[in-house]
Amino acid sequence: MKPEDRLEIEKLGGFAGFGQPGSRLRCRAVVTGVELTDEERGTIAALFASPGHAPGVGADAFRYRLTLSCGADCRKIEVGEDDLPASLQTRLQDELI
Repeated sequence: MKPEDRLEIEKLGGFAGFGQPGSRLRCRAVVTGVELTDEERGTIAALFASPGHAPGVGADAFRYRLTLSCGADCRKIEVGEDDLPASLQTRLQDELI
């Protein structure tokens, strides 16, 4: 992930049903590569390098949809809550839509 890249993180699932059809709740963050630490950028790069990893599932488990925009290129993956560093999870903000 380069400093000029844009990353959108969206929380999905859980008891509240974040991001599910018909849900009026959304929890997300949008950050640029320059706002992330070297460690966070490395973690994001590793997650996108191995997108075949299936997020954990379970009752009330959260998943995270990551959308990485690099110029005209846009890639999406979903990861489990254990895969996304806590430092990135704390950047998310709840929204009523």
